[in-house]
Amino acid sequence: MNHDMNHMQMNHEAGTSYLWLIVGAALLLLSIAAYILASRTQSKVLSHMKKDERATIKKKSRSIRLAAHALLGVSVIILILFFTQGAFDKYDVADLNANANIEVTDDPYYGAEHTEDPIDYDMTIPTSGPHNPHDIKFGFYTDFPGYPYLVHNLEHGDIIIYYRENASDDLKEHLKYLTKFREAGAGILAVPNKDIPEGSEVVVTAWTKTMKLDTFDDAKVGTFINRYINQGPEKIPPSIRQGGGTM
Repeated sequence: MNHDMNHMQMNHEAGTSYLWLIVGAALLLLSIAAYILASRTQSKVLSHMKKDERATIKKKSRSIRLAAHALLGVSVIILILFFTQGAFDKYDVADLNANANIEVTDDPYYGAEHTEDPIDYDMTIPTSGPHNPHDIKFGFYTDFPGYPYLVHNLEHGDIIIYYRENASDDLKEHLKYLTKFREAGAGILAVPNKDIPEGSEVVVTAWTKTMKLDTFDDAKVGTFINRYINQGPEKIPPSIRQGGGTM
């Protein structure tokens, strides 16, 4: 596979993120300890103490409280950034490796009407045809949700990467990474599929497009995504279609 470098980058980013989480948590604990220390220091101000002694202890307590305020503020900022970083991460399909020659099948068009009735598809892995009125969220799936929903996703320009249930953990982790990418209102889904033909490791689909790969190839998948994402007949603005479908 050609995605070792991407995995190294993912692991590095994850390690850095968790380091900041540890730092934020440590600062939070330090701020709590500082508040406790300031409180105990303040309690030492007794009525029988001399005026200058009381002033010294109050000054020390005030300094500790200021330090506690600063530590608390920094820790809160770090923790907020950690837990919200996913909302600001930008996964641009233009950053994917997309310089490969690919062989793509132009599939027949079988319609696009909505129905909740059972559907018999003309293709083993359909890329068009009647489909359920609901599509599903972008992301990595461990269970097969059904073609009626997936075909609806294709109609909106999504890319679906079908993988074998016995795929390696390395491949699954990389597919999870790919499902973070977006283009306008379209996204990527990775779905296990028993219909993958013998001899193929993955099957990548878009609306009326299919690419079968004997071995997963990062550059070929990236090229397919760049070429066909958000090219479905029914495009929905990202402001409306955040995260994918309704299910």
